Amino acid sequence: MSNEKKYSPIKVELEKDKNYGWCTCAHSSNQPFCDGSHKAHNATPSMRFSVEETKTYNMCTCKLTSNPPFCDGSHK
Repeated sequence: MSNEKKYSPIKVELEKDKNYGWCTCAHSSNQPFCDGSHKAHNATPSMRFSVEETKTYNMCTCKLTSNPPFCDGSHK
């Protein structure tokens, strides 16, 4: 499997003003969201965020984005 396909963004419907935790360490089995796996791996904690508009967003899974937690095409 190519890295581009492996790390393609995940489309997620996010709700306005709801708090989310984006996985920054890639250990979560609930990508793109944190499931607490970083604790067992002594890795980086999640990034807390919310959105200003309820809609579908492209969430980063490669963790290389310059616009976390959203995909900017860095996986290509």
